[in-house]
Amino acid sequence: MGWSRLFAIILSLAPAISFAEAIAPETWELRDGRWQRAADASTTAQQVANDPLLDAAERLIAQKSYRSAAGDLKQWFKTNRASSQYDRALYLMAEALQGYGDGVKSFYYCDQLIEEYPDSQYFARALEKQYTIADRYLNGYKRRFLGVPLLDAGDEAVEMLFRIQQRSPGSTLAERSLLRTADFFFKDKQWDLAGDVYGVYLKSYPRSPNIPQVKLRRAYANLFQFKGSKFDPTPVLDARQQFAELQQESPDLAQSEDVATLIERIDRSLAGKLEYTAEFFQRTHQPKAASYTWRDLAQRYPNSPQADKARARIERLPQPEIMPGGGATTQPMSRAQ
Repeated sequence: MGWSRLFAIILSLAPAISFAEAIAPETWELRDGRWQRAADASTTAQQVANDPLLDAAERLIAQKSYRSAAGDLKQWFKTNRASSQYDRALYLMAEALQGYGDGVKSFYYCDQLIEEYPDSQYFARALEKQYTIADRYLNGYKRRFLGVPLLDAGDEAVEMLFRIQQRSPGSTLAERSLLRTADFFFKDKQWDLAGDVYGVYLKSYPRSPNIPQVKLRRAYANLFQFKGSKFDPTPVLDARQQFAELQQESPDLAQSEDVATLIERIDRSLAGKLEYTAEFFQRTHQPKAASYTWRDLAQRYPNSPQADKARARIERLPQPEIMPGGGATTQPMSRAQ
């Protein structure tokens, strides 16, 4: 059946439904010794669904009168703990507080709604509001102190995003929260945390369309952790491998980011690390270790600026000798060396 025909059938039924409602028999019941017309079920449901005070608070929020709405809702909470509209009141209070600028309190009203009313129609909206609050703080909005927005709330926002992931595991919102956390660490130059969280994202959402960009940022995060030739090269080694993989998996992205040039720079840095190590061995009179390191440098990075220096040093170092058992040894260095 085509959609047009189905739509026509629905339209044709509308007048019949209205007519049936018009001729439906009235129901009477005995109350206080008198027969009175019984309340229609739909009318009763409408009365339960509406609350004049909450309706008024919602209008105040729409008018951006957030403080007045919050004040009215506080009074409502004192006398309506058992109300079927409590979840709605929690959500309205969260909206009022967010509008006023107190995102932390708004977040925790949403938290109460999510914990106590998991079947509420406001559940998903409360989660989305929590994400909006966290994102706003990560973008630089300040927490209120004595009514004035003064305090940084980056740490609180990261915790908020973590709670959202706990509340909605596997959801799109949880994925967004995890990626937003990684991006915040990256922007804040917390490279080690950014690299770790990007790694978690790659494992958790391997089919995401964001994967190439996430891999790129993870590689950058590792690259930026390298502090120089005197320090641990593990992060930059990881970065090189990740950039190389990106060249294979996403060549267009790698080309736009000029990954090939980045790899060349990394190789020069790693060659510099080996140069520093080889010179250390020579200064401390460890000729075998120096010889091995210079040869390793020349073999791994033959096109680096340090390679020529390595080859020159190798010529002056003792050559390895083959031992009867197949091993190698090295002649001692002379004083001239």
